Amino acid sequence: MTKKSFLILLVLSLVLAACGGSADEETVEEPVAVEEAETLDAPATTVAETLDKITFGFVPSAEQAELLDNIQPLMKVLSDGLGIEVEGFVTSDYSGLLVAMGSGQADIGAFNTLGYVNALNAFPTRLEAIAKVVRYGSGSYHGTFWTTDSSVCKSAPVIGAFENIDGVPTLITGSATMPPDVKALQVGWGFGDDGMIPEVRTIDGVEVTVSPGYACEADLSVLVGQEVLFVEEGSTSGYLYPSLQLKNAGIDYTSDITQVFAGSHDGVIAGLYNGDAKFGVSYDDARRTLRKTNPDVGEKVIAMGITAEIPNDVVAVRTDLPEDIKAQIYQILSDYISTDEGAAVMDEIYGWTDIVPAVNSEFDVVKQAAEEFGLYDE
Repeated sequence: MTKKSFLILLVLSLVLAACGGSADEETVEEPVAVEEAETLDAPATTVAETLDKITFGFVPSAEQAELLDNIQPLMKVLSDGLGIEVEGFVTSDYSGLLVAMGSGQADIGAFNTLGYVNALNAFPTRLEAIAKVVRYGSGSYHGTFWTTDSSVCKSAPVIGAFENIDGVPTLITGSATMPPDVKALQVGWGFGDDGMIPEVRTIDGVEVTVSPGYACEADLSVLVGQEVLFVEEGSTSGYLYPSLQLKNAGIDYTSDITQVFAGSHDGVIAGLYNGDAKFGVSYDDARRTLRKTNPDVGEKVIAMGITAEIPNDVVAVRTDLPEDIKAQIYQILSDYISTDEGAAVMDEIYGWTDIVPAVNSEFDVVKQAAEEFGLYDE
């Protein structure tokens, strides 16, 4: 059995368990090993003429139980709109969603960009992109380099954030009353009637103002010899792009630093906040999750740089879903995000502010990067 076969079977067993299956509850036939890429793309379970249930898979950007609660309003809207039960579940990682979609255990999936490209590589005819995520007016995002050690900064940290201007990471400053003018929503700010306003959270029954995010300029060379918290090897913004950036800066990301994998974006921020390491990487401002319980996270965890632009996440469906169902799924998602409730829910889940139509060919460039980086397990 190949390494790829073993990993796929292992992850599939985890997905089945996450969806409610248990060896103690029922007898499960031993899975058949998959040996060739062609076999991976053999016909999946056919879609019944009349659907009575659709499953929607998510990968964790927050703790699994919390994300599972957060997606329930969206599941209800989809169920009501389609007239079919829509059940959401959260896999343990990107590979779990890949196998769930490819094996027919999930009908819809919310993928990060690299996760989707890997899914297309494994199951080239089974998945179809229907939507690309827009966050705050942008169809792309970044990986962010973080530190809790202000001594590595070239100057004192300031309220601000990084944006790529003509391809150059540039520090854009803000103030206590005005967020930095960047595309990604920053910690410490929320939506008000007249635009962005300082965010107030109720923590232990007390209203607390969340600290805005701080940033500073620093050379990536300060990471040499240090432990660096990454998300996981399948994360575009939490591993791939930051690693490539380190390589381009002359830093061997496998030997010049010590890689530690936190498993999720909020896990990276929590690890930094708790002192597990002084450096880490995640997507844009992942500090916004920890602000719920730790309102000073914006001051303690400091942005020190960003990666190149990364195409945003994708919503994909099984190609054999009926065409009218695919169209309805897109329209319901689009309409829901345009409402106040939908905007708040989708912001809480993944920070989505809109979606636009997408097709598989848009990810060809990312496929090339994955091939060059050796991310496909052939």
